[in-house]
Parts: sequence; structure tokens; C-alpha cells
Amino acid sequence: MDAFEQWWDGVELWLAQLSFPFQFGLLMCVLLPACLGAARLIDRVVDNASTRFNPVPKVDPAAVEAQPDQVDVTRPS
Repeated sequence: MDAFEQWWDGVELWLAQLSFPFQFGLLMCVLLPACLGAARLIDRVVDNASTRFNPVPKVDPAAVEAQPDQVDVTRPS
């Protein structure tokens, strides 16, 4: 564990000594994909949970055919 802590201190010191544009670029290259991946993971978990607890009701095929025709605005009545 001590070796990891020393390595992390070295990385932290290296990052702190970089100029701001390089710090910002590195942050965007690392943090942006990590946040995007976390957002997609959260979206999938919530989507799966919502379908499990509130499933979409099955539609009867006869009810779909019994719907009235859609109105065509280009055709005169």
C-alpha cells in the first residue's frame, strides 16, 4: 500500500506542477469519458428498474385495428 501511496503522490505532484491549459486538457481527456460512462450506467440501471417495477401493458391487436383512421390534412373532406 505504501508503494501505491508514493506513486499517487508523484502523480499528484506532477499534475499540480503542470500549467493550467495542460491540466484542463488532461482533465477533459480523463474526467469527461468517466462522467459519460457513469451517466450511461446510471441511465441503464434506472431504465431497467423502471421497466421491472412498472412494465408496459400489452396492447390487444384488435384494439389497434379498431382505432379510427387518421385525418389527412391534404385531402378535402
